Amino acid sequence: MSYTTKNYTTEGGDKTVIGGTLDIKEGAILLGLPQAGYQADSAATTVPGLVADFNSLLAKLKAAGLMKSE
Repeated sequence: MSYTTKNYTTEGGDKTVIGGTLDIKEGAILLGLPQAGYQADSAATTVPGLVADFNSLLAKLKAAGLMKSE
């Protein structure tokens, strides 16, 4: 009987592979992940204003690397 692990760290510790579920418990802290810039709550009163606020949010997510540009 053989066993193949889903989660492992490569020799030298340069890379950790998670092939299973990563369960992050309440109160845990993740370091090193990108963060998007601050986006204020929308106060738009028109559809074009809301579109502008939404597009600003999308631009911040893309700039932080949290969303693909295309």
